[in-house]
Amino acid sequence: MKKFNRIKAVLAEQDKTALWLAEQVGRDRSTVSRWCTNDMQPPLEVLYQIAEVLGVDVCVLLIRDKKKE
Repeated sequence: MKKFNRIKAVLAEQDKTALWLAEQVGRDRSTVSRWCTNDMQPPLEVLYQIAEVLGVDVCVLLIRDKKKE
């Protein structure tokens, strides 16, 4: 499965949990868990909200595709 976000990694770097993030963004913890495992991706607006809550640039939450076309 292709990974698109680094939410789980950034949470770990900041010693925060998916449950904490769910409370901060007002989403169900199972939804946030699916974001963390890359089973699904948050809407763009929510991704920006997550970045704000974590105090990082939204680009930090995304995995850059290093393939050149």
